[in-house]
Amino acid sequence: MKPIADERGKDTAEPGAYSPLARWALASLSLSMLLSSLGTSIANIALPTLAQVFNASFQQVQWVVLTYLLAITTVIVSVGRLGDLIGRRRLLLVGIILFVVASLCCTLSTLWMLIAARAAQGLGAAIMMALSMAFVADIVPKDITGSAMGLLGTMSAVGTALGPSLGGILISAFGWQAIFLINVPLGVMTFLLTLHALPVDAQGQKASLIGFDYVGTLLLTLTLAAYALAMTTGHGQFGLRNAALLLSAAVGMGAFLFAETKAASPLVRLAMLRDPPLSAGLAMSVLVSTVIMATLVVGPFYLSRVLALDTTRGGLIMSIGPIVAALCGMPAGRIVDHVGTRTTTLIGLIGIGAGATMLSMLPATFGIPGYVAPIIIVTSGYALFQAANNTMVMTHIQVDQRGVASGLLNLSRNLGLITGASMMGAVFVFASGTTNITTAQPHDVAVGMHITFGVAGVLIAVAVCIAVKKPCCCNTAFACQRCVMTSIPPDLAAIRT
Repeated sequence: MKPIADERGKDTAEPGAYSPLARWALASLSLSMLLSSLGTSIANIALPTLAQVFNASFQQVQWVVLTYLLAITTVIVSVGRLGDLIGRRRLLLVGIILFVVASLCCTLSTLWMLIAARAAQGLGAAIMMALSMAFVADIVPKDITGSAMGLLGTMSAVGTALGPSLGGILISAFGWQAIFLINVPLGVMTFLLTLHALPVDAQGQKASLIGFDYVGTLLLTLTLAAYALAMTTGHGQFGLRNAALLLSAAVGMGAFLFAETKAASPLVRLAMLRDPPLSAGLAMSVLVSTVIMATLVVGPFYLSRVLALDTTRGGLIMSIGPIVAALCGMPAGRIVDHVGTRTTTLIGLIGIGAGATMLSMLPATFGIPGYVAPIIIVTSGYALFQAANNTMVMTHIQVDQRGVASGLLNLSRNLGLITGASMMGAVFVFASGTTNITTAQPHDVAVGMHITFGVAGVLIAVAVCIAVKKPCCCNTAFACQRCVMTSIPPDLAAIRT
């Protein structure tokens, strides 16, 4: 793919600045991230209304949310690779159209039609999430890639934070259909910006599916679906169905890895996973996302049972995390550009670990401020880590593999969130010493939270060890000054040295 400057004939940007066209391109990618994250959070607030409208149980209407997440998780790597083959701009436009059409279909009259439309909407969201990150390295100068990644992180956090409040307003004023119809004008705007601002695909009219790994795609999709279902079904209980799904996922992963060794053009080149910066980045992303999910799982129970807050006040406190993430996204990106990815990654991990340690020792007498302070530290550290880790991976990887690398990054985050919801939730319930956490005594809930975040601290310590031992992109034990300051790919580092 040609850079924007080459595609339009000139570059009007100074070093360290965006060209005018790059600003519009980045705006289109930011809207794509906003729409995909908004699609996740805005539906949660509608579940009670949907249960009443369709006369359905909670177990039935929760598939409105679950199907969307499953669709994103299972196909995000595949669509990233597909973008590398047929052209990212072309596929991104298709994904936006699919998201808009599916949003319209979400207003259909039956629950199962709504669930099917949400699956299609999730597929469109997966395309937007995977390709938005892959595009960044193509449209902005390398010395401000961190700022661009920070902006995408900000928009994702804004979508997450905005969803519940916007959804509540729309449902109250216009009905539940409005939470899906709001995507239509936003999607049309995103489509027009993308059509105008993003550079034309290098494949031109010669784009082809020849070389696409259909077998690997099918095996990976089934494997991820089995794992996600194992972690999200069972109503909090791990039974035979969950065990069977986990076994299926393990067998499927083995079959996928074997198929990739035989494929002429594999979905995921296994050599990529042996690349230290990429493998370390993915491993840290899983660990960090697992810990972040612990704050979302444990927080509501601590606020309601220990601090005795009602739903409204508890919801306001829970919204602080996404708001802090939104505010920290751009500054975190600028820090990456000035300090480097390696140092910023460590600072972010240390911040998350410090916040988790504070939560593991938090006395209930500290009240709301005692809870909010470590949450702010955790979320700020997460913003730093995300900006640094995403920048490191996407600037290190080869151009023709950025789509699949972006898909792997998003997949690692989703798998961490899914695993965190199941594993950290189980730790919390076990540590609380009760089978019904909703009626547990305040002291038991506090003990459960302390132990859960003690485990979270251990996971972050593992992530810190990975970050410290990870070789620099130029294969030295410690980051060289040139790679620290510019985060340039290893081939360019060799050329410029």
